[in-house]
Amino acid sequence: MISKELAQLFNNNLFISNLKATNKEEVLGELLDLFIKEKIVRNRQIVLEMLHQRETLGSTGIGKGVAIPHGRTTAALNVVIAFGKSEKGIDFNAIDKQPVHLFFMIIAPPNDEENKYLPALGSLVTIIKSEKNRERLLKVTNYSELLSIISGE
Repeated sequence: MISKELAQLFNNNLFISNLKATNKEEVLGELLDLFIKEKIVRNRQIVLEMLHQRETLGSTGIGKGVAIPHGRTTAALNVVIAFGKSEKGIDFNAIDKQPVHLFFMIIAPPNDEENKYLPALGSLVTIIKSEKNRERLLKVTNYSELLSIISGE
């Protein structure tokens, strides 16, 4: 998936430049509430349970200050990505045991006919592997700044 396609999965209304959350549970709820508010997800509880189940398989805190909680659910119609940033960092049980500052929540329907979910996840990981991109993401204050990084500009 090229960066421009990935950028189309983001939405201005699914962007938080400064999360209020102070722990893992609050982060999941705060990002999920963006999907609910935008009527992208139909059932908060179903999605929250799916996210919890995914976390039991292993933390989606992938290290280097990044977490990508994700999963498929019947409560979602399309593949969408929410972004949230925490200045002070949150204990998300990351694999490197470091606080997480950058959160990307990916929600996808069970039957992703356009096959966007896994390519989106892979593309996102490729972008955030770059230390330069992570540093830029930590400085993001608005949606257009986020999009320029995701788009590879």
